[in-house]
Parts: sequence; C-alpha cells; structure tokens
Amino acid sequence: MEHQTTSKEKILKKVRQALIFKQKAKFANIDLESNLYAQPPQEELVMETFAKNLIDLKGQFVFCNNRFDCIDKLIILIEQRKWKHLFCWEEDLQNLLKDSGITFTDRTGNIEKVQASVTSCESLIARTGSVLVSSKKNTRAMTIFPPVQIVIAYSSQMVMELKDGMQALKNRYGKNLPSMISFISGPSRTSDIEKTLVIGAHGPKELFVFLIDDAKHE
Repeated sequence: MEHQTTSKEKILKKVRQALIFKQKAKFANIDLESNLYAQPPQEELVMETFAKNLIDLKGQFVFCNNRFDCIDKLIILIEQRKWKHLFCWEEDLQNLLKDSGITFTDRTGNIEKVQASVTSCESLIARTGSVLVSSKKNTRAMTIFPPVQIVIAYSSQMVMELKDGMQALKNRYGKNLPSMISFISGPSRTSDIEKTLVIGAHGPKELFVFLIDDAKHE
C-alpha cells in the first residue's frame, strides 16, 4: 500500500531542504547597529532633549549651576512642601544634606512616614527622559514606596540612548552587574480596563530630577 505523505512530513521536508540549500541573503548589508534617530550635535541639545521628554512624562526638571545651587533649590522645595520626613540611603548624598542642615532618616522602619526620598542614579537617558537606577546605588524600597522621589544627578551622567546607559553600567561594574536595574520614566502610572489613569499606583506620584551642571567645573 502506497504511503500517504502527511502535511507534517511535507513541512519538515521543506525545512530540511531550506537548511541544505541555503539562499544568499538579499539584504546582508543592512546596518542594525546605527541609531535610527539623528544625534543632537551639542551637549546642550542633549540636555534639552532629556528635559523635554521628562516633562512630557509629567516629571519635573530642575537645572542647577552647581551643588550649592542644587541645595538652595532643594531647600526651597522642602519648605514649600513642608516636608518633615525625608529619606536618604546613600552616603555621598547624606553628607551633602548634613552639610546643608537638611534633616533626613536612613531607617526603613517607619517607611510609611516618609514623604520624599532623595536618591542618585546611574544615568539619565535623554531619548526617553528616563532615569536609570540600580540596586548598587539605590534601595529598592525607596524608588517605590515614597510618594515623591527626588533624583540628584550630574550632566556628566547624561547619555542619549538606552544602550549608552547600559554600556555605562557594564563599564562601571564589569561582570558584577547590579541585581536590580530599572528605568524610571516619570511618575508611576497605570490604568484599568476602563482606561482610568491612576498616578502613583506602583511608585512615586511625583518625580523631580535636580541636574547639576558639572561639565564646566571638570
């Protein structure tokens, strides 16, 4: 009795033939590495791109000429909001706040009382207006629980693309990459099946980025 070739066998035969008789790729010279977007020619334009995209995401951008200017503007914000319970975990930022007379806590025991957290970051991604954070610099809890997150960053940390931020991480940590890497793009927001937007459902309701211009002082 003659064997009937099944549909499955026909498909497998075609796959085997395709593997044996490979055709030359028609588009072998396609460049998959170069950026799709035109690159801003100046550092100032990269900063403007970040600020615009951050603001479009409902984040708040504060430019600071130097560390002293940053502290002055931070104190004004704290006084305006009448914050009494700030959290800061990172030693460098703690020293900056101590020298300025800003009170804070580094204990997570009373996390429900924290009104705002002060953190640093790994990089700022201009293309998306995002803040790249990791567990090496930031506690996981303090990028999620406080209603307000204040990121203090430097212009030298700003890169244009996501891949540039990831490359900076690899250059900094080598094979010992942080266990947690996250991109913060504006305040936390989500929506339900009825498309009702909720701000702060899975993280801070407000995001401030205080950018210190350190390029002129290097």
